[in-house]
Amino acid sequence: LSGSDLCGSDLCGSDLSGSDLCGSDLCGSDLSGSDLCGSDLSGSDLCGSDLCGSDLSGSDLCGSDLCGSDLSGSDLCGSDLCGSDLAGSDLSGSDLCGSDLAGSDLSGSDLSGSDLCGSDLCGSDLSGSDLCGSDLAGSDLAGSDLSGSDLCGSDLAGSDLSGSDLSGTPLLLSQACSRPRPFHHSSLADFC
Repeated sequence: LSGSDLCGSDLCGSDLSGSDLCGSDLCGSDLSGSDLCGSDLSGSDLCGSDLCGSDLSGSDLCGSDLCGSDLSGSDLCGSDLCGSDLAGSDLSGSDLCGSDLAGSDLSGSDLSGSDLCGSDLCGSDLSGSDLCGSDLAGSDLAGSDLSGSDLCGSDLAGSDLSGSDLSGTPLLLSQACSRPRPFHHSSLADFC
């Protein structure tokens, strides 16, 4: 199926696990509840697609266009999303534990309540994102743009925030520090 034109297709609930969909056009497709575990979707156009509740664990989505897609409640654990465009996407409640999101565009995305523990977000654009209540423990956020993001209630324990842009980021570190203060620094060590 590599390079296929499946734009606007209804693939809801399909079993596409292990499929080679590299470079395919799936723009605006309904893949909600589908099994795409271990699939190769690298370089694919999934812009505006519905992937709500899908299993994308261990999938290769490197360099894919997922802007404006609905990935809420999806399993993306261990997936490669390096350099992907996820701007304005809904990733709320998703499992992104151990995923590679380095250099990805997640600006304006909804990541509230997501599990991002141990993920690589190095150099990613998270500006204006909703990360409220997300688990970022042990994640690599070095050099990422978190300006204007909402990190309230997020778990940042053990995260690397060195060189990150946190300007305009409302956050109280009551759990990480002895007394809560607004978050204006790029590392917890500098702040506490």
